[in-house]
Amino acid sequence: MSKIKKFFSRKKEEAAFKLKLGGGMGQGRALNAAAPPPNSSSSKSGNAYVPPKRQEMSSEARQAAAAALARIEKKETKDFNTSLAAIKAQAKRELEAEQKLKSEEQSATSASSTSIRKNLACEGVFFRCALISDEILPRKEWKAKIKEFLYQQLESERALTACLIICNCNTREKADDCIQTLTKYLENIHNHPDEEKYYKIRMTNKIFSEKVRYVEGALDFLLGAGFREIEIDGEPFLLWSKENVEKDFDIPTLLDALKNAEIIPLDLDRNIKVLMPSQARNVELPDDFYRISPEEIKREQQLRTEAIESAQVLRTKAMREREEQRNLRLYRFALVRVKFPNGIYIQGTFNVYEKLRDIFEFVQSCLIDENLDFNLVVTSGAKFTDDDMEKTLYDLRLIPNIVLLFAIPGATASLAADTNFLKEEMLMLIQKM
Repeated sequence: MSKIKKFFSRKKEEAAFKLKLGGGMGQGRALNAAAPPPNSSSSKSGNAYVPPKRQEMSSEARQAAAAALARIEKKETKDFNTSLAAIKAQAKRELEAEQKLKSEEQSATSASSTSIRKNLACEGVFFRCALISDEILPRKEWKAKIKEFLYQQLESERALTACLIICNCNTREKADDCIQTLTKYLENIHNHPDEEKYYKIRMTNKIFSEKVRYVEGALDFLLGAGFREIEIDGEPFLLWSKENVEKDFDIPTLLDALKNAEIIPLDLDRNIKVLMPSQARNVELPDDFYRISPEEIKREQQLRTEAIESAQVLRTKAMREREEQRNLRLYRFALVRVKFPNGIYIQGTFNVYEKLRDIFEFVQSCLIDENLDFNLVVTSGAKFTDDDMEKTLYDLRLIPNIVLLFAIPGATASLAADTNFLKEEMLMLIQKM
């Protein structure tokens, strides 16, 4: 664009120059030509226009002009500042509006999640761990607490604690591979005590790097087993020495500890709830009950719906059973509710592979008279047999949630409805819902 402007500017200058040559500057001539006769009109100098002499400005006029110029400059400066302030104010308003909108969205999401939580049948799945403390926590919180507890014990019993860290703070696959590799290291030392090549582990070795080095607890175990890090020819090694083995331990003992280390068990808490009939309407289960994530559950349901819609054919009994099995495998836990004749429910959480007798024992522990003879009946009227007692909830299709009816053999409905069968401490739980 600047080249175009320069082009037009140059053309205007050339045109103005030619206009002067053809007008007020007279006829052009060659340098070696004879001089033209003088113009008669130019000789009459008396008739030429002489501009009047400009008078000097007075001091008052100078002051007035300076004041006017100052006002103009001030106005221009003020307009610019006002414009800049306006831009800043507008940006601030838009930023505040954006933050307000974001806050409202977060509040709406929080309110929505709170509403969903209120509609859930329970808050989640909880566990106990008698080896660590008496707390009742979700599995995820227990994992963090167990890890913290084990690392606190490293200073006092490094080797044994490291075995537990390997098992409890890594995936099963990583832990198994690591234990297998560490076992091989120690067995080589124990079986070939005179061969020093087994005393060294090159830390850049591929197997060591993949299966040991980055597994939690592995290096701590090697330290407790007598290895120390050294450098040989500029390369890092772990070197074993009998003197460095942890006090009161030897290779056979360490091998035994390594092979027999187990995951610290978590016991499922029943998370007992006592419900009034109005509270028993909530049947939606939290995500903890599923084997897969909520996103995977939605995807699974979507795929199933699409498959059914695309098939548009009658399904055989075998097809229905396969579909049912597929649905049941989605769950890890089951929510069991037992309805008493007076309308009160007790609710507990069970693993899908627990047995029917576990439900009977759970109900029995809640009764005033724990020796009372009772039955549990499915709402459809079906009764359980003695053989069913050893079957799992999964096998009996009592998942993901089921309502069982409490019944007393030989008791009339009116008598049972007027009788309270639950312990007083159980009834106190109604107030906590």
